[in-house]
Amino acid sequence: MKNFLKISLLVTIFWSCNEMKEKYLPQSNGQINSLAIVIDNQLWNGAIGDSLRYYFAQPLEGIPGSYEPIFSLHQIPPSIFKGNTRNSRNILIVDTESQNRVDIRDTLYAKPQKVAFIIGQTTDDIVEQIRVYSSKIIKAFKENEVRESQLRFKNSLNKTDEIVNKLGIKLMIPSVYSVVKQENNFFWIERRIKGGTSNIIIYEMPLGSIPSEYIARSESIVRMRDSIGQKYIPGREEGMYMITGKAFAPSTYELKIKNRFAIESRGLWEMKDFLLGGPFVNYIIEDTKNQRYIVAEGFVSAPGFAKRDYLFELESIIKSIEFVK
Repeated sequence: MKNFLKISLLVTIFWSCNEMKEKYLPQSNGQINSLAIVIDNQLWNGAIGDSLRYYFAQPLEGIPGSYEPIFSLHQIPPSIFKGNTRNSRNILIVDTESQNRVDIRDTLYAKPQKVAFIIGQTTDDIVEQIRVYSSKIIKAFKENEVRESQLRFKNSLNKTDEIVNKLGIKLMIPSVYSVVKQENNFFWIERRIKGGTSNIIIYEMPLGSIPSEYIARSESIVRMRDSIGQKYIPGREEGMYMITGKAFAPSTYELKIKNRFAIESRGLWEMKDFLLGGPFVNYIIEDTKNQRYIVAEGFVSAPGFAKRDYLFELESIIKSIEFVK
């Protein structure tokens, strides 16, 4: 394993110095949200493997009770990490060595690619490195997957002229989606999937209508979602409409989308007075020039079916946003 690590480090140094490296690299491969972990079988079957599974296969963020992991993990013993097995888009290499080290590199063996290293002197060192740096590594892999998802659907896009005209934004919306409702500056875009639908809604809110304090902000987002659901997203009978799930409060974070301040919320939606629900991801994106927020939300309705990759596709679509006015 140590010889393998030394070779990997030499490869890293060599390719980092070669400006033409990408020209000769093969294309990366793998399913969206898959992660190859290069680790010795003994380490994988012990405390280190348990820690890796705890962090990198944790349930989907913001969705209590989810049975789907954030990544599908595939262990690769170092002895077979060669040839095509190095072409995975996301690779995590874990090993013991004389110094502790965590590193994230781009396009080492294929393109595009993220390769992370977690190196420790002892089992306890590696477990601690995983605990401290897992969120940073997960973020890097997720950003890589957003870009890959956008690359996969950018060559077959739906026309969004009406969204541009009404809201002044562009989105990379795959051609399998279609607008099912447009009222004023509200758009509902839907894709039929196995067992249900994958959906995006887009609208605008006045700038300053979302408080900065965390609890007040979360409550405001719930009220906003519920009012939009009541107005635009009805159920099958009168009085039924989409609301925020009441059992768990959505998780809320600040981030940047295309260098703009944004708020991300994740949680569960449900249909008022009807047994139906699923996950959602909501983005409130600041547009100071036009004194507004653009609100773009993805939600999935597919009872009994896996939803992770559909929800991730919706996230990738929303993060493709471009402001044109």
